[in-house]
Amino acid sequence: MKLEIGNILIKDVQFGDKTEVKNATLFVNQKELAEIAGNDDRIKSVEVFLARPGESVRIIPVKDAIEPRVKVEGDGGIFPGFMTGVEQVGSGRTHVLKGAAVITTGRIVGFQEGIVDMSGTGAEYTPFSKTQNVVLKVEPVDGIKQHEHELVVRLAGFRAANYLGEAGKEVKPDEVKTYETKPLLQQAAEFPNLPKVAYVYMLQTQGLLHNTYYYGVDVAEIVPTFMYPTEIMDGAIVSGNCVSACDKNPTYIHCNSPVIMDLYEEHGKTINFLGCVITNENVTLQDKERSSNMTAKLIEFLGAEAVIISEEGFGNPDADLVMNCNKIEGKGIKTVLITDEYAGQDGGSQSLADSTPLGNACVTAGNANQVVVLPPMDTIIGYPEVANLIAGGWEGSLRPDGSIEAEIQVITSATNELGFGFLTAKTA
Repeated sequence: MKLEIGNILIKDVQFGDKTEVKNATLFVNQKELAEIAGNDDRIKSVEVFLARPGESVRIIPVKDAIEPRVKVEGDGGIFPGFMTGVEQVGSGRTHVLKGAAVITTGRIVGFQEGIVDMSGTGAEYTPFSKTQNVVLKVEPVDGIKQHEHELVVRLAGFRAANYLGEAGKEVKPDEVKTYETKPLLQQAAEFPNLPKVAYVYMLQTQGLLHNTYYYGVDVAEIVPTFMYPTEIMDGAIVSGNCVSACDKNPTYIHCNSPVIMDLYEEHGKTINFLGCVITNENVTLQDKERSSNMTAKLIEFLGAEAVIISEEGFGNPDADLVMNCNKIEGKGIKTVLITDEYAGQDGGSQSLADSTPLGNACVTAGNANQVVVLPPMDTIIGYPEVANLIAGGWEGSLRPDGSIEAEIQVITSATNELGFGFLTAKTA
């Protein structure tokens, strides 16, 4: 499967009479966007704001981040199963408003939502301080249940991103990148002297408000399966969860998975990238055993010699990570794990809820319990008081002067387990 990605570089966002891209600027018709995003009887109101890098702006609580994209050639559309049918995506040509993002906020759904600061200390931890953000404050009708509240806001974000993406349909991209994965036998034979590498893509699926979707299906309801890596670039995987903000994979990050992008970068040079196995993160031991057994079986069937395994979330999913590692290593296939840590505010506690001697090649995205102080911002989009409620904060986290003392767990994608962040480490 072959996909061309045409990146249209966006360096500014402004309101305008017409939604269009001109001179690297995304102009947004504020009224029209609000009407399209709010086209749902379950929505009471939608307000549209802009938040640019370097501005004294705080967005809280952040629910999802979505990148505007549009299908130019090929089957299906963006966000299949939600915005379009369920035709297989990942081929043809897709245009991307690179540098722009839709960020959704509003009344809190669950306690595991996040913060994006466009400047100051917090901006150093989130990738969305670097994007030109179109922010939707979505308020559902009164009396709506939590899981439906999440759905309503998620779909509003998708509608907004699709609407903005259309502005790039006829624009000549600044760059075009091509990604291709061939059917397995062809792919394996193409670079016979390079190690065959696959990717196990663990997706958060621990129940209500902890869902991820593949072609519109809750991944909790499926068994592990193969996926062409290019499918994610058309939005085949989307976020629908309220796990801790620091290690949640927003829809934007799924579409730009650094693991997949880096594997493609090395494909044909140092490795032969065979493709992906997507798997869920379960609650019961039986479900964990089933999924990890099937994941190991699929990886063996691919003929992979090495595997990268990434986690989403922490605690309970640590057991899924370790089971996948143990069973794949048990088949003689090397693994590298990507996770983050909850090692306590002093960094001295056990990092993961489970472990294995076979997990001897592990990449950490950082300690989510690290405490920071976020300075006050001039403009707040959303509800600042939820800083006392969201995971990583506590009663009194929001100070009288508007600053926030909390763990970096509150910052969207601060310790993202796909590596879409800024934390690094060095030896003293």
